[in-house]
Amino acid sequence: MKDLLIDPFREEVLKEGIGSIKKIIEKYPRLKGEPAFDPELIKGNIERLRTNPEINTGDEFLDLCIKTGLAHIDATFQGDHPKYGIKNYAQNRHDGFPPVIISAVDALTLWGINERAKEIFKYYVLNFIKDDGTINYYGPSISEYGQLLNISFLLIERTGTDGWWKDSFIKLNKLAFYLYDLWEEAQKEDGLIVGGPEADEIELYKKTGKYFHNNAWVAKGFLRWAEICEKTGSLPEKIIFNFKKAGEKIKKDTINAIEEIWPTDEKNYWLPPRVEPVEKPKYLTETWDSSYTNYRYWPELLSSKILPFDMANRIVEARLNFGGQFCGMTRFMDRIDDWPLCDYLYGLWYLGRKNDFLISLYGHIYFHQAEGHLTAYEQVSFPPGKEIAPYCLPSQLVATRAGRLLNKK
Repeated sequence: MKDLLIDPFREEVLKEGIGSIKKIIEKYPRLKGEPAFDPELIKGNIERLRTNPEINTGDEFLDLCIKTGLAHIDATFQGDHPKYGIKNYAQNRHDGFPPVIISAVDALTLWGINERAKEIFKYYVLNFIKDDGTINYYGPSISEYGQLLNISFLLIERTGTDGWWKDSFIKLNKLAFYLYDLWEEAQKEDGLIVGGPEADEIELYKKTGKYFHNNAWVAKGFLRWAEICEKTGSLPEKIIFNFKKAGEKIKKDTINAIEEIWPTDEKNYWLPPRVEPVEKPKYLTETWDSSYTNYRYWPELLSSKILPFDMANRIVEARLNFGGQFCGMTRFMDRIDDWPLCDYLYGLWYLGRKNDFLISLYGHIYFHQAEGHLTAYEQVSFPPGKEIAPYCLPSQLVATRAGRLLNKK
């Protein structure tokens, strides 16, 4: 199984037509496991939901998955205080993990639950961004700094500034300038920021490097921050111009670096995650580095949307032809790990690859969420699936976020 290159589920769906996806799903065993929270609690939270727009994708099961995700936000958070998940993921050390607040704010604002989004984001900014602009977490990636600036932009775009911006601006600005200082230091070499790629890699292995997903999200973050501050008049024009200039420069430098390191042969599916040398795998889940690249670094590179379409499509083709997925879900070593899947789904939608979007979204809700109560664990085994790593909120919110793209207007 570990060296399987092509997703047989995807092949069958494409052969029979995308309309056959649910029929084909029935041939595979569903995930079994215990609920993260009392199902009655989740049911009550669903009944109290008031969304705008109304949740109506045309698929009742997807609608239920979307509602279940929203219902898990308040079940997981402790008031306004974020939690990553349950069991060992309920430990306080995980509370500052940026994808928790990013996914929750994105999900809430996509469905018009705006006041709650403002409350929890303001709390996070004031309590988890330190006075020097760094994130109070044991292993934040550089990409997460850019993503926090991006979610700030989306919060303003979807909800306005009332109730959170005035109190949050100072610390967000310090975060932006912390990134800017890193970028200025990078100008002494090739313009790419050196930093850690992911919490476990940082904490356990002290890994740093010029990672492409990190630099892509710094580019996006700078451009978003410039736009926010221009709209709100929060910074002088010269400083806003400097952020725009930095954003465009690091975007260009990242794309150039990828072009230099990635052979043009279309059958060469391996794009290393960073400028520094990385062992080329025989298939995407062969090594630790290649597994991380498949499950998180490539999806974040795609969701930044800085890549030209031809380059972004090559990454998707690499995942599909080099052993990156099974039943639409993301492979990691000998298991499935979908908590960053929304980045991949956002990238697919941006590229207009709706069939692949649907295959991965439906694969997630049927095989990565437990039958009955729909709890989404962080990691699961191949079908017939079972929990390998506990429930976590970003995994639960994949359908909630991506499903908004399918909702009827």
